[in-house]
Amino acid sequence: MASSSSAVAVNQTQDYVDHLGQQASAAAKQLAVATTEQKNQALEVAASFLEERAGELLSANALDVNGVAGSGKSDAFIDRLTLTAERVADMAQALRNIASLPDPVGRLLMENERPNGLHIRRIATPIGVVGMIYESRPNVGADAGALCLKSGNAVILRGGSESLNSTRVIVSCLVDGLRDAGLPEACVQFIDTTDRDAVAHLLRCTQYVDLVIPRGGRGLVELVRDEARVPTLLHLDGNCHTYVHAAADIEKAIEIIRNAKLRRPGICGATESLVVDEAISADLLPKLVDRLEGCEVRGDATAVECDDRIKPATDSDWDTEYLEEIVSVKVVSGLEQAIAFVDAHSSGHTDAILTEDTAAARAFMQAIDSAVVMHNASTQFSDGGEFGMGAEIGIATGKLHARGPVGLEQLTSFKYEVHGSGQIRA
Repeated sequence: MASSSSAVAVNQTQDYVDHLGQQASAAAKQLAVATTEQKNQALEVAASFLEERAGELLSANALDVNGVAGSGKSDAFIDRLTLTAERVADMAQALRNIASLPDPVGRLLMENERPNGLHIRRIATPIGVVGMIYESRPNVGADAGALCLKSGNAVILRGGSESLNSTRVIVSCLVDGLRDAGLPEACVQFIDTTDRDAVAHLLRCTQYVDLVIPRGGRGLVELVRDEARVPTLLHLDGNCHTYVHAAADIEKAIEIIRNAKLRRPGICGATESLVVDEAISADLLPKLVDRLEGCEVRGDATAVECDDRIKPATDSDWDTEYLEEIVSVKVVSGLEQAIAFVDAHSSGHTDAILTEDTAAARAFMQAIDSAVVMHNASTQFSDGGEFGMGAEIGIATGKLHARGPVGLEQLTSFKYEVHGSGQIRA
């Protein structure tokens, strides 16, 4: 049985999260009717504050990074946690990019005049209050706050405890922008505690929270999936595949794969598994291993025979999101077998085919049921910013409401407006 002191702590945490939810719910009602100009002003000012306070933000981030030193965290984790002057500048630019996009709220989605004279319009509306739970990647807080603001949603952020100092500064910049635009400061809030019970309460905060979006590893997403009472938009892990077809341009393929794996190994759009056509494996793999310097390559028996630098893979490798400089290689006998392998092991995030055969590309892209399917391009382009969305709040790997990069349009719902002139139903 829990002690009385622990029960008090739990109740205090629940009261704290409920208070954030109450404030967010009230703020969302005001934000839903805010003008586009107000929302854009808030974002532009917040971007300027991020730039002006870059030194403060980098110092706060250094505290976060130093806080995990010696903890055994992977290099990929440290990379995601670390901010640089360039990354802060990119965060500010992402806010400006979002400000420059069309306002998704109020879009006319459908219009219909009924025979009885009723005029029916389907109009895009904000969802309401979004709970965003993410691991220690500080820029996600800025992107999520900005996307929710522009789409008319209040947001409660819960970043990883390791990034708490960075998150405080980022959210304060967003709040300064809201204040300057005359919008409620509670439009963007964050859970300023490392208490794990806060996440559990957020997931059950059905009175105030309309949608929870988790962004992180499989453990986080499965926790949200299993524990949430609030509706969720899930972002599963990125076990992304790149298939090198027999008709691929080998030199082009090598450079694409190098980028897809090594540009930033710790992001969810990084290629984790290569599928190689047997017809070109002996020619491709030694050259590819040469270009993947510093990357451990694990392969099946055929791949190992092609180059002795390739280590034998185990069955678990085919389903692993490494998020570091490791890649698996499966050699297949052709397109049909490649599709079957990707279908069996992909997490449904992003998969690609490299080929100069357009018919093969079309067959692969039609057969693979992932959120994003690519032809002759690096899987690291699977990103809302690269898709022209300004930024993303995550990559949705489900099939309902939103799929792929979740940007402004995906953060809206809709309602029907029906105009009559006295009609009554028989």
